[in-house]
Amino acid sequence: MRTNTAIAARAPKNLSGPGLRTFFGIMEAWGIDEPLRLRLLGVPRATYYRWKRAPEQARLSHDTMERLSYLFGIYKALQILLPDPKAADGWVKRPNRNPVFGGRAPIERMGAGQVADLYVVRQHLDAERGWS
Repeated sequence: MRTNTAIAARAPKNLSGPGLRTFFGIMEAWGIDEPLRLRLLGVPRATYYRWKRAPEQARLSHDTMERLSYLFGIYKALQILLPDPKAADGWVKRPNRNPVFGGRAPIERMGAGQVADLYVVRQHLDAERGWS
């Protein structure tokens, strides 16, 4: 039997489809392969492909919605900081000397699999925007 807590921990269906479609669009713009997309979402392969086939049928967990929120914030911050779309989309794959990234590309940090890694990248970009 599902409790109210279990129901509340899932995103409404009407947010899941648009959220996933936006995620897939960003991943295309950034040129991210499917194994890394799985890590960014924190889901198993079968779930990912089910969501990809029918995003409007998905019921995303709180964890997945949090991950999407960070990714959307990263994308938006990049569009603001780097108004050239190619530069903004390419930033995630370019090596970065900032200590947060240790000379690696930001996508490597984001793809480590933890929500906290997405948070750190989002926080870094927010600080660059003067939102810290």
